[in-house]
Amino acid sequence: MRITDVKVAEAPIGSRFSNAVIDFSRMTVSVIAVETDVVVAGERVVGYGFNSNGRYAQTGILTERVLPRLRDAASEVLVDPETGILDPVTARAVMMTNEKPGGHGDRAVAVGIVDMALWDAVAKATGRPLYQALHDRFNLVDKPAESVWVYAAGGYYYPDGTLGSLRDEIRSYLDLGYRDVKIKIGGASLASDLERIEGVLAILPDGCRLAVDANGRFDLPTALSYASALSAYDLLWYEEPCDPLDYLSHAVLAEEYPGRLATGENLFAVQEVRNLARHAGLRPHQDILQMDPSLSYGAAEYAEMLGCLCARGWQAARCCPHGGHLYNLAVAAAFGLGGCESYPRVFEPFGGFVDEQPIEDGRVRLANDLPGIGIEGKAALHDLVRRLFR
Repeated sequence: MRITDVKVAEAPIGSRFSNAVIDFSRMTVSVIAVETDVVVAGERVVGYGFNSNGRYAQTGILTERVLPRLRDAASEVLVDPETGILDPVTARAVMMTNEKPGGHGDRAVAVGIVDMALWDAVAKATGRPLYQALHDRFNLVDKPAESVWVYAAGGYYYPDGTLGSLRDEIRSYLDLGYRDVKIKIGGASLASDLERIEGVLAILPDGCRLAVDANGRFDLPTALSYASALSAYDLLWYEEPCDPLDYLSHAVLAEEYPGRLATGENLFAVQEVRNLARHAGLRPHQDILQMDPSLSYGAAEYAEMLGCLCARGWQAARCCPHGGHLYNLAVAAAFGLGGCESYPRVFEPFGGFVDEQPIEDGRVRLANDLPGIGIEGKAALHDLVRRLFR
């Protein structure tokens, strides 16, 4: 199996809302296509990759550093010698040639995009859904999950948003089959955010839960003020109250806040996760970690993160990736994670799952008959990648 070409494009998200930190109206996404010499059912195998929302397109790093190394590598270096199939784990090492330790962030995103596309191509070439290909390669659990718990992430700040429109949005997620939902905080006053929280809690049926997300906005005093107020509610979790690398503040919060804390979506390497586990005071029996494989060098790095966490008393079930798309859903199923974020009707066409995957009682079943990530089963996303690379 040989890579014949890699193409790079950018696509806008263009969403007219914000969280507590950023405005998404000018956010972009990198999309790549890895073309191969393998033909299945008369079609050339092409693997597709893209980055999760919240990180801009990585065109410069991809075209100037990451992809030239991949193109320059001898074909036999990139394949498993036993099968002749591309090995994304080896490819990651090639892409990281001459890169210094540290400085993760955007570089981790760029490599993660390629990793996604390579795994899509490998799974298609071998006729397997991605979650099965990942399970077979890493073997972290006895068998992949047939369905994954998902929650509906929304509740952003809209220029013309009202409490009524927020409640209507949440009702629409419940109508889709979600049981648990998340809204943003930190983009308004504490009093206004509490009004939003109470307004949503008032319409949630029994058994449904609400999480809140500050996107790392708060300093420690503000985070503690919110924690004190949020303690009055039985929330699913209080997410990213402080800067993701401010481990000391997280440790203080973990001492003061009795409910669950969640963080990790802006940690991009195993070294950062190790430091979080060492120094952030988080509670392995209670708190939630949200590292995003597609932003963090890909599946192999994520597997290393899980190994690091396991050594410090964490279970994979405490991990629930950010991202809300097909790739992270497959990782969650393959690695035995506790769940996966979902973006119903948000960040389309990248967010969300295969069109014929209904949410049932807060869970989504995996599409067993689609090889690869499943982009071909998501009509709007499949149409976009075909237009970008025709």
